[in-house]
Amino acid sequence: MSAYILKRLIAVVPVLFGLSVIVFLVMALIPGDTATAILGAYATPENVARINRDLGLDKPLVQQYLIWIGNVLQGDFGRSYSLNRPVLDEVVERFQATLILAGVSLLLCSVIGLLAGIVSAVRQFGWVDRLVTLFVLAGISMPSFWLGLLLIYLFAVQWRILPPSGMYAVYGGGDLKDLLFHLVLPAITLAVVAAGVVARLTRAAMLEVLRQDYVRTARAKGLTEGRVIYAHAFRAALVSVIPIIGIQAGFVLGGAVYIETVFQWPGIGAMLVKAISTRDILLVQGGVLVVAASYVLFNLAADVVQSMLDPRIRT
Repeated sequence: MSAYILKRLIAVVPVLFGLSVIVFLVMALIPGDTATAILGAYATPENVARINRDLGLDKPLVQQYLIWIGNVLQGDFGRSYSLNRPVLDEVVERFQATLILAGVSLLLCSVIGLLAGIVSAVRQFGWVDRLVTLFVLAGISMPSFWLGLLLIYLFAVQWRILPPSGMYAVYGGGDLKDLLFHLVLPAITLAVVAAGVVARLTRAAMLEVLRQDYVRTARAKGLTEGRVIYAHAFRAALVSVIPIIGIQAGFVLGGAVYIETVFQWPGIGAMLVKAISTRDILLVQGGVLVVAASYVLFNLAADVVQSMLDPRIRT
C-alpha cells in the first residue's frame, strides 16, 4: 500500500507542474496592460514602470514564470496589490471558508446520491426508481446559480426561514449554530447537481453487481436481503463509485466560485471574482493554483480509498 501511495504521489508532480504553467499563462496572456489596470487613475508612466518592475512584468515570459514558481516553491506567493497583504495569507483564510462549504456539500451529495442510487437499484422500475430518476434528471439539468436564487427567494424572502447570504450574522451570532444556519442554502445548492450524478452512477453500478453470480449465491445461502445488499453488493459497487465522488469534489470546488458570489460566502471563489476584476494577477494565480492542487489531491485520496476497497487496483 505504501508503494502504491508513493507511486501516485510521484505521478501527481508533473500534473501540478502542468497546472502551474497553465495558471501562469492564462493570467499572463490576458489582453491589456496589467500595471495600468492595477493603478487605475494613478497610472502615470513612472508608476506603471514601477509596478512592472515590482511584478517582474518587464522580463521575458519564461523568466517571469521561473521567478514566480521559484517563489511559490519557497512558500512565497507574492503580495496582493489590491489588498496590500501577502497572497498566501489571504488565500489560506478564504480557502478555509471554501473548504467548509465544499466539505459539507460533498458530504451531502455523497450520502444522498449513494442512498438514492441504492434504493433506486433495489426497487428497479418501481415508483421509487422513477422518483429518483426524476430527481437525478432535475438535479443534473438545473443550473446551480438559478437554483441558488430560487432557494433564496423561497426560504429567505418569502418564508424568511433561512438567511439569504453571508457566513455569519452581521449582528451577533458567530457561533457554530449561526454558521450551520447560513450554510444550509449554499450547501444544498452545490450538492444537488453532484448528488444527481452520484445517484445515477451508483444505481448503474448496483444493478450490474446485483446480477453477479456471487450475489445470487449469497441469497441462496439464506442471507438476509439487507446483508446481501449492503455487505456484498454495495461494497463491490462502491469501488466504481469512489472515483466519481472524487471528480464531484472538483466540481464542488469549481462550483463554489459562482455559488459563493450568489450567497456572498467569503470563500476563495468570491475572492477570485474580485481579484480578476482588479487584475490582481498574483492573487488570482495563487487562488487558482491552490484550488487546482486541492482537486488533484482529492482525486489522489479517492484513488487510495478505491485501492483499499479493491486491492487488485494496486497491481
